[in-house]
Parts: sequence; C-alpha cells; structure tokens
Amino acid sequence: MPDLELCPRGGRLFWAVFLTVSLLFLNFGCTVEPVETDLLLPVDFSNVPEGMVLAYHPIEKIQIRIQADPRLIEIMNKKTILYPADLYTDLEFDPAGDSASIEPGAYMLPVDKTRIPMDLGIKILDINPSFLSVRLEKKVTKTFKITVPYIGVPAQGHISLEPFCEPAFVELTGAQSLINGIDQLKTKAIDLNGAGETFKKNLPLDLENPQLYSSSHTMFTVTVPVQEQMVTKTMADIPIQILNATSKINIEPAVITLKIKGPFQTLGNKTIVDQIYAFMDLKDLKAGVYARHAYINVPVDIVMTGANPQVFTVKIE
Repeated sequence: MPDLELCPRGGRLFWAVFLTVSLLFLNFGCTVEPVETDLLLPVDFSNVPEGMVLAYHPIEKIQIRIQADPRLIEIMNKKTILYPADLYTDLEFDPAGDSASIEPGAYMLPVDKTRIPMDLGIKILDINPSFLSVRLEKKVTKTFKITVPYIGVPAQGHISLEPFCEPAFVELTGAQSLINGIDQLKTKAIDLNGAGETFKKNLPLDLENPQLYSSSHTMFTVTVPVQEQMVTKTMADIPIQILNATSKINIEPAVITLKIKGPFQTLGNKTIVDQIYAFMDLKDLKAGVYARHAYINVPVDIVMTGANPQVFTVKIE
C-alpha cells in the first residue's frame, strides 16, 4: 500500500473511499438471507377536526409484517415507531373545504403504508388491520358542581360534616354523549378513617376515562370538617347534698336523675363527670315542711337537658 502522506490529494481521497467501502463490505458484504418478523406500532391519533373529539377508537396498535436483513430488523426492534393517524387529513373529502364539512359519526380510516417510517432496505409485506375504526362526536362544555364522596369513618366520638371544595364548580369538556351522561361530578373518594380533626386534601376528578375529557382544573382542595360528636348521658340516683343545715333534715326523694349533653370525650372523662353534683342550701330555714328545688353543679362544656324530679319535699325538725 502506498504511503498516504506521499500521495497527492486525489490519492488520499481514493484510499479513504477504499477503506470505507472495505468496512461496509466487512459488515454487510456477506450475503445474508432476509428474514420476516412482525412489529406492533402504537397508533398516534392526531389533528382531530375543530369542534370535535375522538370519542372511540378500539384499535391502539397496528401489526406490520416486514422483511429485511436480520441486522436491520435488530435495529428496528430497538426503535419506537408510531403510526400517525391524521384524522383531519383522512376525513377531509373536499380538498378545498374545511373541517365544517366533517360530520360527527363513525368512520373507517385506511392505514397508509407510506406513513410508516421504515429504514431503507426494509420491505413491508402486510398490515393488520388495514382500517382503523373511529367515532367522532361534537365537543361540548358543561359546568358541574363538585361533590366529594367519603369512605371510612372518623375516630370514635367524631363526625364529619359536608366538605368544602375549592373550586366548587368546574367546566368539563368532552364528547357530547359522555358529558350528557354525567349526572354528578365527583372527586376521588376521601378517606375518613381515624380522622379526629378538620383536615385538607388535594384530589383529582373521578373520571372513568380521564383522557376523553379536558377540565378547567385538574386538582381540587377539599376541606373536611371533623368535629367531636355531641352525646347525651343519663346519670341516675345522684344524692342531694345539704348545705348549711343545723337540724335533722329529711328529703323526699333523696336522689335525682339528670340528663346531660356534651362532647364525646368530655362525657367519657370520669374526672370531669364526677364534678357533677346536686345540692340544696337550707340556710336560715326553720323547722317545717318545704318544697324546694335542687341546684346542679355542671362543668364547662356540659349542658343539663333534664332533671327528675324537679321539686323535693324537705322536712326540718
């Protein structure tokens, strides 16, 4: 081989081309029988006519059978190849028209082999299916009030109130049949299990096929009011305590039954409940028989809703 440095410019170019061809020959020069294989291509639906939505397309992938050198097929298997289904182009029958000439309805779009991006040397033998079934519907927008469903139960002795949703209303856009089929628009359910106080959570809409809709908001801030439950309790046979008595006293009856109401945890606290008592102050009363009311000591946050009896007979000797 001549010394490249001693060759004129044309000679150097010759040897460069020679080396390149030699490398190509080493890689592909050997005769290799072409093989056949199948590829699955996801369908990319695009360019939906204005004022419409793609409401239905059962086929998400097409299968093509190709023939090529095994090394080319290996390269193709590593690529992500999409079949571009251009709805406006495929449905516009009037070359000079506009999207107004395309009506809602069901259509069969032919699969165009020329749109499939294949490397040189690869032959497409078959395409399945040869048509894509789609349905177009009018695009409509409707405003809905948001509701928030609950699951689970709060902590014992607590209740949840109606939630606050921000925003409270949302505009939803989609196929006419889908939008008209929504009676109530909800967020994902919020879990109340073990909640003992008011809390907030961000939630998305609960849509069966979110990709078929577009919303003016994607997330909603939900405030869940949780408060302690008010409960009632009956306290029977509470003795009547006597204050400022200097003589022998007889009270009929000697006990009282109370009905009280308050927060669940408060009424469950024995220390607080034990502070409830009934008493009479008999200061300056002389011997005799009297009809008297009892006074009830009730702690803060507890309300007395009933007492029996309300009048007692007091005998002072």
